[in-house]
Amino acid sequence: MDGAQLSQATTGEWTDPKARDVGTTVEEFLTRLGGPTWIVLSGQDPSRTRAVTTLLHGNEPSGVRAIFQWLRSGTRPHVNLACFIGAVDAALAQPGFAYRQLPDCRDLNRCFRMPFEGREGRMAAGVLDTLRTINPEALVDFHNTSGRSPAYGVTTRLGEPQKALTALVSDHLIVTDLRLGTLMEATEDDFPTITAECGGGDARSDQTAMTALRTYGMAESLWDAPHRYAHVKTFHHPIRVSLEAGKRVAYGASLVPEADLTLRKDADQFNFGVLNQGETLGWVRDASPGVVVARDAKGRDRTREMFAVIEGRLVVAQPARIMMMTTNPHIAVSDCLFYCLPVSSSEL
Repeated sequence: MDGAQLSQATTGEWTDPKARDVGTTVEEFLTRLGGPTWIVLSGQDPSRTRAVTTLLHGNEPSGVRAIFQWLRSGTRPHVNLACFIGAVDAALAQPGFAYRQLPDCRDLNRCFRMPFEGREGRMAAGVLDTLRTINPEALVDFHNTSGRSPAYGVTTRLGEPQKALTALVSDHLIVTDLRLGTLMEATEDDFPTITAECGGGDARSDQTAMTALRTYGMAESLWDAPHRYAHVKTFHHPIRVSLEAGKRVAYGASLVPEADLTLRKDADQFNFGVLNQGETLGWVRDASPGVVVARDAKGRDRTREMFAVIEGRLVVAQPARIMMMTTNPHIAVSDCLFYCLPVSSSEL
């Protein structure tokens, strides 16, 4: 694949970088990139291309660490790999990999829909133009979770290809009909796409991303071994739980007086686990569960169906599976607290 095919809307492009040119640390590598960049690796079979995106959030490093390690190894992929590395500036801002996006910037992974306004909107439009130009076999968008969590995949369109891609990182696949402006939503009609959530950004998460990237890049076919993804379990239509506008959240072992909602400081241990009716998620200052807002993809308010307040404790009102729980107050306010799914009696 000729690098000249790539859109000029992004700020950088690097075709077949040599191992000696990428630096000795991932931070040095990002500094050499200088900004959002497409990296193109020529495959043994140049007739096909697979796409990778990562660092759409500057505090989610596992994907870019995997790309860096690949480049340092000098390995040639089986097919062309086109890799987009996004929030380089946010990742490099001290103390490093600390900012989802820089202050006064928009969340890039909420900008992949009309109108493509501002710097992040134009960048998102450029990424989509490039992807549609190269027309990859598949796209894997590598992320980290914002709390402790097992790895999982997310898709908006369920099929055998999405299960096969998820199996690269996990045996859990969330199928969502929520629409937030993510890259995954924008490409669902073009080629098989998943968001690969690799875990919380620790060494295990990095290894998950590295193993997945290696398999993805070196496989002759992604689709010819159904037994490899037959075990993938799907979870459908999660409910998004966010903080009511203007409220404050904290994390602790009991109610924090200045917070409207205090979630348990170990709340991310619940990820992909099931809470029984009446189990405590945290504490509220007021006697109403309205400090949180639970809405499904159709915009229906499911708050009182899913949660209740008992003696100042925020509890689940019915058995529920908790997913994507964060313990980062900034992300909890700017994005959401967590997602949940009602659990049937057969699952208990």
